[in-house]
Amino acid sequence: MATSKVLSGARVVLPTGVVEDGRVIVEGGKIAGSAPEGADRVDLTGHWVVPGFVDMHVHGGGGASFTNGTVDDVLTGVHTHRLHGTTTMVASTVTGEMDFLAQRAGLLSELVEQGDLAGIHFEGPFISPCRKGAHSEDLLRHPDPAEVRKLMDAARGTAKMFTLATELPGGLDSVRLLAEHGVIAAIGHTDATYEQTVEAIDAGATVATHLYNAMPALGHRAPGPIAALLEDERITVELINDGTHLHPASLELAFHHKGADRVAFITDAMDAAGFGDGLYHLGPLEVEVKEGVARLVEGGSIAGSTLTLDRALRRAVTIDGLSVEDAVRALSANPARLLGVYDKVGSLEPGKAADLVVLDEHFALKGVMRRGEWIVSPSAS
Repeated sequence: MATSKVLSGARVVLPTGVVEDGRVIVEGGKIAGSAPEGADRVDLTGHWVVPGFVDMHVHGGGGASFTNGTVDDVLTGVHTHRLHGTTTMVASTVTGEMDFLAQRAGLLSELVEQGDLAGIHFEGPFISPCRKGAHSEDLLRHPDPAEVRKLMDAARGTAKMFTLATELPGGLDSVRLLAEHGVIAAIGHTDATYEQTVEAIDAGATVATHLYNAMPALGHRAPGPIAALLEDERITVELINDGTHLHPASLELAFHHKGADRVAFITDAMDAAGFGDGLYHLGPLEVEVKEGVARLVEGGSIAGSTLTLDRALRRAVTIDGLSVEDAVRALSANPARLLGVYDKVGSLEPGKAADLVVLDEHFALKGVMRRGEWIVSPSAS
C-alpha cells in the first residue's frame, strides 16, 4: 500500500476558506505540500474534504463507557467515534468516588500516552447539587483545590479540563490552580449568579460546559451565568447540537454573541452513541435510551447524548444554516486550540496529521482518514 495519496477534485475547507476543485496531499501520515512520484490518486469530485473532528467532551460510544469500562471498552468507544469522523477526542468521566476517579485517571492516562486519546476531562464531582443533571448527588463534593490536585496528579499530566460549579466553596481557588497548571477550568453544572460567573472568568475559567444545559436560564433581572459566558470574549462555549439539548435559536444566539471562533461543538455522548436504544449506565446511574434520546430512568433528566460529530455538522449546515467554514471551526480548529493540539490537528495544513473527513454533497459522511490511513474508505461508501 502506498503511503502517499493525492485526494483531488473536492471542495476542501482550509483555514482561509473553501477551495473549489482542491486537493490534499498525504505523505507518511501527514499533510504534505507537494506530491511525490507514485502517489495514489483518489478522485473525490462532488465531495467535501474537511479536517478530522475534535471532541473535547465525550463519555463513551459503541456500547462502551470511558467512565467504567476496561481498556478494550475505551478503545471500542474511541473507534466508534472515529467511524463518525472524530479523529481526536478527550475522555470525559462522570461523578464518582475520589479514589475511583483517580484510578480511572491512571487507566485513561495510559491511553493518552499511547496516542489513542488527547486527554482527560473530569466532569464532576465538583458540581452543584442544584444542577447535577445525570450525576449522583450523594457523590458530589465542593471543589477543594487539594482534591482537584489529587486528580491532576493521578492523570500524570494528561488532565485537559475540569468542569466546576465555581460558586461553591473552593471554586475560585480551584480555577486559579487549574489555570496555573495550564488545565482548562470550565464552568458548568452550576447555579452561579451573573456576578459569581464573572468572578470565575476573572480567576481564569475559559470554557462553558454545554452552554444552556445544567445552569439557570437566562433572565431579564437575574441574567445568571449564560449572559456572563456569552458576553466575555475569554470564554469558549460548548454546544450539543443534536436537536434535543438546544433549540436552533439558542444555537444562533451563541454564534451571534461569541462568533465562530468561540464555539466548540461537542457530543457529550454516552455509551449508546453509535450503538442503539436500550438500558445503559452512566457512572452509577441507570439510563434509558429511547429513539436516540438518553434520560435517567429515575427522574427523567437528559443523560448526555447519543450524538456523533458528523451528525452535528450535518445539522449545523442543513438545519441551523451555518456556513460550512463556521461549522468546521466549531468541530475542529476551536477545540484543537483549546486543547493545545492545534499545531498537530484541527486544520488541513502541511505538516499536520493527515486527519480528515470526506462528505458528500448532502453532508453525509463518506470517508474518514486518521494519520494518513483510511478508517472509512470513500471507495467503499
